[in-house]
Amino acid sequence: MNQRKSEAINLRMTPELKELLRLAAERERRTLSNMLEVLILDYCHQHGLTAGGSEASRESTPGANKTK
Repeated sequence: MNQRKSEAINLRMTPELKELLRLAAERERRTLSNMLEVLILDYCHQHGLTAGGSEASRESTPGANKTK
């Protein structure tokens, strides 16, 4: 993701969740922000979400159009 960043987000989380994020980022040698980006992009990829907010076409999924 080599786009210039222009959006900001503030969020609250428990100290325990922040520590887990810090540990994950440290393991991957990433910043907290970059680790969040990676996690979000991975989730979206796994669930067929696109930047436009719509789900990827289910027609491309084998067996998606089967009728019972």
